[in-house]
Amino acid sequence: MKAKTKKAAVKRFKITKKGKILRRRQMASHLKAAKTKSAKTRYKRVAFVSKPEKKTIRRLIPYN
Repeated sequence: MKAKTKKAAVKRFKITKKGKILRRRQMASHLKAAKTKSAKTRYKRVAFVSKPEKKTIRRLIPYN
């Protein structure tokens, strides 16, 4: 049977040409008044998914 792509995973992750998986950082969406300016700047940067999680996400997005 053909594997289905999990749409929630497609919305959250981006796979680069070299195969790295990008993700957004946590804590960036709300309660911003309590956070420092440097912290808010840090949350804007994308992060790479760690090696153990990469395998799981690859299964969720089989055709990218």
